Amino acid sequence: MIKQFINKLMGKAPASTLPNLGKRLVVPAKVHGINVDWVDERALNVVRTLQDRGFEAYIVGGAVRDLLLGLKPKDFDVATNATPEQVKAAFRRAFIIGRRFRIVHVVYGRGREHEVIEVSTFRAHLDNTEAEQVKGNERSSKQELANMKHAVDASGRVLRDNVWGPQDQDAARRDFTINAMYYDPETGNVIDYHGGIADAKKKVIRMIGDPATRYREDPVRVIRAVRFAAKLSVLGFKMEAKTAAPLKRAAKLLADVPQSRLFDEMLKLLQTGHALASIEQLKLQGLAKGIYPLLDIVVARSDEEFVTTALNDTDRRVGEDKPVAPSFLLACVLWSDVRETWALRSVKQPSFPALQDAIDEVFDTRIGDVSGRGKLGADMREIWMMQPRFEKRTGSGPWTLVDQSRFRAGFDFMRLRADVGEVDEALSDWWQEFSMASDSEREDLLQQVRQEQQQQKTQRAPRVHAVRRAAKPEAEDPRFRDAASDGVETGEDGAESPAKKRRRRRRKPTGEAGGAPTTE
Repeated sequence: MIKQFINKLMGKAPASTLPNLGKRLVVPAKVHGINVDWVDERALNVVRTLQDRGFEAYIVGGAVRDLLLGLKPKDFDVATNATPEQVKAAFRRAFIIGRRFRIVHVVYGRGREHEVIEVSTFRAHLDNTEAEQVKGNERSSKQELANMKHAVDASGRVLRDNVWGPQDQDAARRDFTINAMYYDPETGNVIDYHGGIADAKKKVIRMIGDPATRYREDPVRVIRAVRFAAKLSVLGFKMEAKTAAPLKRAAKLLADVPQSRLFDEMLKLLQTGHALASIEQLKLQGLAKGIYPLLDIVVARSDEEFVTTALNDTDRRVGEDKPVAPSFLLACVLWSDVRETWALRSVKQPSFPALQDAIDEVFDTRIGDVSGRGKLGADMREIWMMQPRFEKRTGSGPWTLVDQSRFRAGFDFMRLRADVGEVDEALSDWWQEFSMASDSEREDLLQQVRQEQQQQKTQRAPRVHAVRRAAKPEAEDPRFRDAASDGVETGEDGAESPAKKRRRRRRKPTGEAGGAPTTE
């Protein structure tokens, strides 16, 4: 405030009114060549609805970048000059969310098939040195932040950014040039203020403004930079040197970011189809440790065969547009902890409760309070608890197992274990066949298992008897051979053993009540 007062006295404009807003460049469809058929119909509907009400509206961010690069976007965001309340009023199913950044989710469809188009309002570019400052963080200063529109903490991290402004200022406050372009599907024009199209052609990832300052405003940009570098590395993109230089120093600022937000960013790194590339980028930028404890474990174990197989499988499923669940991948990463703790506990506990207690211990030490006791934790537990049940293929067990809602996840987990030789591949094949078979075919498969088990018992029996005979001293020691003829067990001095005497006295004579019937 003092700075503003001095500037006013000196006749100077405040620094916040003089940002680098770039130069507006309008690129027509015939130049950029975006394939309009790849634009999501629901995103088009949001843009048209807002424009019909007299507002500006554009597809923005990563979707525009991907369209320019010839990639089909998976998610679409919209930016507009309409306020969140005005956006909400324009749609039947729209919800205002967020406190740090107030945005609107416009929802299409229901259940698992629903689609969300995220709509943000153009934000003003403000000087964070002039923002209201709080001493604490999002939690400790919750009441203080309630009525603030632009606030930062002591380190300069933005805690509130809800001051609306024009499009050019909105572009200046976005992070990377290739994410700061606006596409109007109605006119076909792309609006570019900071050379995003040129950087896309040069295959450069470049921060808008001073990188160190931008990372300080929002440390999560460190993770975003890694994610974009990983995703675009297959196309030959590289991070600009100035953008990469402060990454390692800025990573320390992540300690003040809420754990839930870091957890979400970790999942984006691992579940957008470039998990292995993201891990390589973390190592390349010197960020293999220190971003988030659970991510540190993933990186440390990424060279283990089972975890590598799971990461590859996740990337493959994303590439095939198949659903992926964080519970499955994290269950794979933490399986070695569960397995080892289970083995230790099984020494003193029955197997089933030992596994339950091992899972609880892993949750406490590895996941903590972030989602570990919610649905994600419940799904992970169910995947792990299924594993010993796959070994039992008798009775009603297989029938009840395949009917469980999480059976497919548990089976896929067991299949990965078979791929790395942890369980017999024949077991994986059997369950694959059983899960797809009709009831009569399942009965046949179970009958085959019973026959195989019976054959194994039959083959094992002669070997067991041979071992027992070999262990008996009568076959080798003449002292025992003589006594055996009378049915009397003797010791080393030839006398009947005390134990044998007691058993003989308790034995009832043949023909008495309770004994075997006599024959004449």
